[in-house]
Amino acid sequence: MTERLLIMRHGEADPGRPDAERELTRHGQQQVRRMAAWLAGRDDLSGLRLLASPYRRAQQTAALVAEALGGAEIGIEVETLGCITPDDSPQAVADWLIEQPPGCSLMLVSHMPLVGAVAGLLVEGREDRGLGFPTAAVAELEADVWAAGCARLARFIPPAELG
Repeated sequence: MTERLLIMRHGEADPGRPDAERELTRHGQQQVRRMAAWLAGRDDLSGLRLLASPYRRAQQTAALVAEALGGAEIGIEVETLGCITPDDSPQAVADWLIEQPPGCSLMLVSHMPLVGAVAGLLVEGREDRGLGFPTAAVAELEADVWAAGCARLARFIPPAELG
């Protein structure tokens, strides 16, 4: 059975430190709302599990996506996943994916360089072959198994393409 994985980079964030506390800018919120509206217009995301890095900007991004998708009314809640912060291992993410039960669609909201490296690992078999994700971009991957080089990039949508 082919599984689906959506990988989203958080929206534009304010500079500053500590890194984990950076918040979305107004522009970042607009980017995310545009992407979230596009996602909400799809009819193939039922049963989606929405997982976000514990960093504030990723949590804010995921909350906006959950709201657009119907949130708690249809059972979409943001889950925090500690292994998807900017400096985490792409292989650890792939290992986590393999442990997930079959048949559910997943969406990870995370950061560069991790989102690019995870996409590169799953599609090309190499972390250094990843996509350059602009803020709030979404990559959709499909695979029978979440192992290195076993996924296919179904689509890649940056918010600028949505107008």
